[in-house]
Amino acid sequence: MYGKLKDFLASELKAIDSAGLFKKERIITTAQQAKIKVSTGQEVLNFCANNYLGLSNHPRLVKAAKNTLDSHGFGMSSVRFICGTQDIHKELEKKISDYFGMEDTILYIAAFDANGGIFEPIFGEEDAIISDALNHASIIDGVRLCKAQRYRYNNADMVDLEEKLKLAQAQRFRIIVTDGVFSMDGNVPPMDKIVELAEKYDALIMVDESHSAGVAGATGRGVTEQFNCRGKVDIITGTLGKAFGGGCGGFTTGKKEIIDMLRQRSRPYLFSNSMPPAIVGAGIEAFNMLAESNDLHTKLMENTSYFTKKMKEAGFDIKPTQSAIVAVMLYDAKLSQEMAATLLNEGIYVIGFYYPVVPKDQARIRVQVSAGHSLEDLDKCIAAFTKVGKQLGVVK
Repeated sequence: MYGKLKDFLASELKAIDSAGLFKKERIITTAQQAKIKVSTGQEVLNFCANNYLGLSNHPRLVKAAKNTLDSHGFGMSSVRFICGTQDIHKELEKKISDYFGMEDTILYIAAFDANGGIFEPIFGEEDAIISDALNHASIIDGVRLCKAQRYRYNNADMVDLEEKLKLAQAQRFRIIVTDGVFSMDGNVPPMDKIVELAEKYDALIMVDESHSAGVAGATGRGVTEQFNCRGKVDIITGTLGKAFGGGCGGFTTGKKEIIDMLRQRSRPYLFSNSMPPAIVGAGIEAFNMLAESNDLHTKLMENTSYFTKKMKEAGFDIKPTQSAIVAVMLYDAKLSQEMAATLLNEGIYVIGFYYPVVPKDQARIRVQVSAGHSLEDLDKCIAAFTKVGKQLGVVK
């Protein structure tokens, strides 16, 4: 049988490659930071990491990870409810709860698991999940695992959301689910309007703050802070793999009874190993740093504003952003690949995104700005984009 499958897969892979859409993984030979080296030996500026606050290789986090290896060991070899809970796991959960102003937090080995494990333990076939059309794949997969009725509303469209809420009145419990920052466009949902609709139609709210935590809001505490609705959202999911150090690990933070039920019945939590101690120790230190100062968030916002302004002045088509994600629209999939490859030769590490990651004919290069970038780094990136953009006819 495998011979037949092999021929089929080889044909499909060849078609992907012929279309110029084959995803090739570049090899990085250094730590993750603003300046990195790739396997060719070339030093480049990284503008496609989720390293929003520049913490992925911060000395304080590296030191905390090393110290925790000495004090708590390497791995847990267990799930949480057997023998996989250390004092530091509980300490990190408390730090996350305090950061978001929530009652309790549960850790997962990945944010994908947090979203995959949230719906099935709480909602049944008599309930309704009302989900934004551009929500992350992990939310979509989590919803699929649940028997609740499903409604999808157009991205950040409050008129459509209200229509779906009206339809969902037939169900017992309702929950509105949205990303805090939509990862391909960089836009945010109008959380104040969502709260109003949730109160009007008696619905819960869940926000995935993976791309917005550490970024959105006056102090980076996400879209609930940005729209002054802290305490009015029932569930927040997120990750330690982006702004908070870039390691592994996800979390769900929210109402105590919800978190308690997840500890009892959330399958990714019950059947996956605990987070490694070193990752937990570094996570604790990341939240310690953010409690001490808002300087990294301030620099991130200044960098993003500067970069976006200069790229628009250079003639690039930039989607409106309220985050550190700057979508440079190219529309053509092959062009996005060619431009990303040419930019690498200019010392700028970016990736082209195309269908099915984004809708057809909506290909783009997603630039992600970091607090770790200097003004010189930003200017070099803008100059490279302008040079290559003119070569490829993207800008005049």
